[in-house]
Amino acid sequence: MKIQILGTGCPKCKQLAANAEQAVADLGLDADIQKVTDLREIAQLGVMMTPALAIDGEVKASGKALSADQIKQFLQQ
Repeated sequence: MKIQILGTGCPKCKQLAANAEQAVADLGLDADIQKVTDLREIAQLGVMMTPALAIDGEVKASGKALSADQIKQFLQQ
């Protein structure tokens, strides 16, 4: 499973990354968490507002820092 945190490194982006790491750890998943900061790559995924969360190449949310519990819901689908 590949999880991408899309954003430029703002505080909300860092919070989303920490929450994603927590969600993966809580669920005991083997996931590759990547931080994507290149604006061109972010735009190619159709994201206009950061931070955003993508799982296996599919954008699940953008414009907010999801909580670990919210991320767990996406990971369990």
